[in-house]
Amino acid sequence: MPTLAEVRAFIRELPDVVSVAVVQEAATDRLLQLDTDQRPVITPGRTGRITATIHPACLRLLTGTVQQPNRTDTRFDFLLDEASTERLRRDPNNGTRFRIAKDEKRYQLAKVPASCIELTDPADS
Repeated sequence: MPTLAEVRAFIRELPDVVSVAVVQEAATDRLLQLDTDQRPVITPGRTGRITATIHPACLRLLTGTVQQPNRTDTRFDFLLDEASTERLRRDPNNGTRFRIAKDEKRYQLAKVPASCIELTDPADS
């Protein structure tokens, strides 16, 4: 296997943009594969927390259960637990974006990005 220095030297010697783009595409494919291999498997029924990277901010750190994915498994519906439903209902930053009925115990969010879901249950559940 070539060293990293040899790979860099090889790339520097490539004759044109197309050749560099082919190497860049191969590197991107490998990065995506490595990222996928390290990402936990998100499936309906698993419990989790919405990460602090989501927008709007009123959804940050809410907890609940993963529901159905979209066709590409990049977004999931997310059923909030009772405490998080109440927190979202009372959040002053929510305004009127998420309208939660007074008698609704668990609110379902639609299309939460998979990258914003942190699983909290054991991986083998």
